[in-house]
Amino acid sequence: MMLTKISKAPKTPKLRTSSFTQSPYFVYVLVAPLFLVLLAYVVYPLFQTFIQSIQVEDKFSVANYSRFFSLEHTSNLEALWTSIYISVLSVITCAIVGVAMAFLLERYEFPGRKILAVLVLVPMALPPLVGVLSFTFLYGESGIIPRALKELLHLDQVPFSLKGIWGVLVVHTFTMYTYFYMTASSAIRSLDPSLEEAAASLGAGRLYIWRRIILPMLTPALVASSLLVFMIAMASYTAPLIFGIERTMTMQIYLSRTNGNLDMAAAQSTILSVVSILFLLVMRWYQGRRNYQNMSKGISVHRTEVKSAVGKYVAMILSIIGVIVLLLPIFVLVLISLSTDGTWTTQILPPEYTLEHYVKLFTDSKTWRPIANSFQMSFVATIGNVIFGVAAAYAMIRLKFKGKTLLDVLIMLPWALPGTVVAVNLIAAFSEPTIFSFNQVLIGSFWILPLAYFVRHLPLVFRSTSATLVQMDASVEEAARNLGASWWYSFRRVVFPMALSGILAGTLLAFVQGIGEFVSSILLFTAKSTPLSVEIFQRMYSFEFGTACAYGVLQITLIIIVLFISRKITGDSTAV
Repeated sequence: MMLTKISKAPKTPKLRTSSFTQSPYFVYVLVAPLFLVLLAYVVYPLFQTFIQSIQVEDKFSVANYSRFFSLEHTSNLEALWTSIYISVLSVITCAIVGVAMAFLLERYEFPGRKILAVLVLVPMALPPLVGVLSFTFLYGESGIIPRALKELLHLDQVPFSLKGIWGVLVVHTFTMYTYFYMTASSAIRSLDPSLEEAAASLGAGRLYIWRRIILPMLTPALVASSLLVFMIAMASYTAPLIFGIERTMTMQIYLSRTNGNLDMAAAQSTILSVVSILFLLVMRWYQGRRNYQNMSKGISVHRTEVKSAVGKYVAMILSIIGVIVLLLPIFVLVLISLSTDGTWTTQILPPEYTLEHYVKLFTDSKTWRPIANSFQMSFVATIGNVIFGVAAAYAMIRLKFKGKTLLDVLIMLPWALPGTVVAVNLIAAFSEPTIFSFNQVLIGSFWILPLAYFVRHLPLVFRSTSATLVQMDASVEEAARNLGASWWYSFRRVVFPMALSGILAGTLLAFVQGIGEFVSSILLFTAKSTPLSVEIFQRMYSFEFGTACAYGVLQITLIIIVLFISRKITGDSTAV
């Protein structure tokens, strides 16, 4: 009898997976630190501000709210109305300018279009404080253009000047319309022209097509931009201050803080938080009422060339005017940054010029210190933004767990709160040792400003990373896990590299925003940790216009570099 040797089948290699990472509870281990950080530095400070607002001499009282809504002393009610009024008008004017520019540059081909398409984003390079300064030097009562017209026309008074609410609206519109322009341009490029052609062939007029087809398709983009502009306008501090509007909520909060009326500042901050959050909820509700998805498979829109000779000349003239208007604020900052401090008084243009301000920026330790402070504090905050922003985005897009909606709301909450409110919340929470501050008093320390920047700009990294992760095919990560890769290995070697463009874009924006942050900084800074934005403000009020503008030009240069790098990163990723 012959015995045959039976070979054993090869063993299947064991997958290198951890039983714990496969557990349904592993997701909560990942998201628990996120909830803890948001609880400690967003919810807890907000709650502490509310508690402070209802305590008068360590006793429960609603006296602050009674004073706020009192009809005898209406300063607070006037401030609330003025803030809402300015914010709503800012949304309307920015929407008109931004959407109109988007349609003009995306739908039509005319002489000067290409250069306008580049320069239309110039206002993004103007930080809020620097933008207000440039408009003051250009169009204020003692500005270059009003003075020039007065001399040219031999008038006793300047013919016009920016001041009051209209001055604030002009500055807001110029510096914020880009938010509408960017979102509307993206939406317009994806519109299917066959929908408009079909409606026109059925007898619909241009106004009807706009109202029933184009605007509904732009609704998601308009809602997102409206939220952003409304929140930034509500947080505006410098423009109302410089243009003489004392009755705004941010001004009232600042005055209450500086006068030592801390419980009233807490009540004002709480009310401003409620208004901002309500606007956020109303906008989200409006956006969720209908489905605005484009179900057609038509081709994207093509630009229509302006063929009439008159139209071309008009377009060319308007393009030249547009280029001048867009570049003037930056040109005037560069001009004044070269002027000698104290020499520009009643003249139209500064009479003396020097390079001393730029030399001092990098050679004088006192002048350099605010720059170093801002870079250092923004860098620390941005590291936190990257760690927690990427983790939160991954959790929201890739993981399933209870409380996902709550996590999304908590992350976006700081974006809905004005910078003044964020500062007041941190003051209320960390003026005394707490477990969240490791039993340290953070107010007056180096760490309070990086913490404020971290809270304020976490949504930037979160949203940018989320947008990239949504476009990624989840099957790539699943394939790595099926081949035996651990969760950490697949995240480090697969997910992170693929999402790197979105992460870098959000990181760069958060870093630049931190360097230019002013509204929260003005309430939290100390003499040792004075940031760049506060130093610009102080130099301006010391009539050191040349140094202040040199700082501003440095900020603008940095922002232009970051925007260029971000555009290259996102452009390259799109191309791939």
